Amino acid sequence: VVTRDDVEESLKAVFQFVKDKEHLLQDLSSQIEETKKIISEKQHERDYWLEYKNVGSKIHAEKISSLEKDIVEVKHELERTEEYYREALKVVREENQKLFDRHMKLLSEEALKNAVGYLDKHCRREIEENEWLKEEVKIYRKAHSDLEASVQLLEEENTSLVAKLIDIKLQHLRV
Repeated sequence: VVTRDDVEESLKAVFQFVKDKEHLLQDLSSQIEETKKIISEKQHERDYWLEYKNVGSKIHAEKISSLEKDIVEVKHELERTEEYYREALKVVREENQKLFDRHMKLLSEEALKNAVGYLDKHCRREIEENEWLKEEVKIYRKAHSDLEASVQLLEEENTSLVAKLIDIKLQHLRV
């Protein structure tokens, strides 16, 4: 015999079961929606990276290549500029050295003139004769070097003539 309480209890149990199943169904439905949303996001991300792989990576590769070329050009320009400034610095140093040497020469000449001004006539005459002798030594040294060069040329010419003479005598001996 089934009583009304048993039926109500059974209905409550069925109702609770249906309610639990509906709640579970709603939970599953919300999980499915979240999973769909995640799948959609991942699909969008995958599409983005595929697009990048197919198009964007080539653009970036071209940009990278262009920037690498620019870097090489900048390095080349830097080396050229560095070489230019190194040469300019060398020229300026040489010019400064020449100016310094010229200035020191003028100062020493001026000091020499001032010193000669304080000397007596006899000492001045010796200095002037010394200057004349220095000029004569320069002239003789130049003449000496010219003569040495002439002698060198004549020796070379004589050597070549003697070599030709020996060759001619050898040819006559063979004949």
